[in-house]
Amino acid sequence: MKNIQNILVFATNIRTVNDKQLMSCTLNENSEIHQWNIDQEDIDCVLRVVSETLSEEQIINIVNRHNFNCRPLD
Repeated sequence: MKNIQNILVFATNIRTVNDKQLMSCTLNENSEIHQWNIDQEDIDCVLRVVSETLSEEQIINIVNRHNFNCRPLD
């Protein structure tokens, strides 16, 4: 069985504990997201998402719906 997981990496403006809590429910409830984390100590507040099916654009749309900025990091 082949297990392919994509790790998508984004710069965000999810800076505070409250910001993270707002996104937490949405990200945790999405069955297509296997794992995620936000490095709020990084200047880019890096969001990492592990998903086999979601695209960068879909993640950006999820984050943008909560009025946060999100852009792919290379």
